[in-house]
Amino acid sequence: MLQSKSVKTAICLALAFVTLFAMCALATASVAQAAVVKEGSSGSTVKTIQTKLKRWGYYTGSVDGIFGAKTKAAVQYFQRRNGLTADGIVGAATAKAMGVTLSGSSSSGAKTSSGNVSNSDLYLLSCCVYGEARGESYTGKVAVAAVILNRVKSSAFPNSISGVIYQSGAFTCVSDGQINLGTNDECTRAAQDALNGWDPTGGAIYYFNPATATSKWIWSRPQLITIGKHIFCL
Repeated sequence: MLQSKSVKTAICLALAFVTLFAMCALATASVAQAAVVKEGSSGSTVKTIQTKLKRWGYYTGSVDGIFGAKTKAAVQYFQRRNGLTADGIVGAATAKAMGVTLSGSSSSGAKTSSGNVSNSDLYLLSCCVYGEARGESYTGKVAVAAVILNRVKSSAFPNSISGVIYQSGAFTCVSDGQINLGTNDECTRAAQDALNGWDPTGGAIYYFNPATATSKWIWSRPQLITIGKHIFCL
């Protein structure tokens, strides 16, 4: 009788171990799948990627949450334009550039408040984008906003959006008063996308128009990328 009970106990323990192992394997697989989004993937993250790419002019297909050939081509187009490996796979670097998290949801407007960025700061940022880059592509507008946010993060600049924008001589639109022209929906979206983490510049803290720049110093800065009429640098 005692031997029978021991056998039953051993069987139960073995079954429990197998169940635990299976659960761990499923969890590991889930994490691995969440690490990248690629052709064949589906779900809310794919919808987020499609929505962003469509808004930015990279994607013309349906926002259906299915990562097909058109979505892959749009991702590759985005990657080429932003200096990323054009493999059509949304991994960590591409997701960061898009402002997308790979856990199933994208960074959204909620980050504005959780990141201690007020609506007035968002408005000021978008006004600066309008004043500095309203004639640029959407990516070019996000890039200008990203430079401002990169300066906020840098110890070499003021640690607030308003402090960076209104730093003496920092931005032409402040010097000539165009900061007071207001903004539009596209510049506001560009500012929000930058706040959500999209940085087309790769970390630039300066930019200039080579056709109008008069400073020899700015030409000495390490250049990262050219977007539209602006060269972005460190």
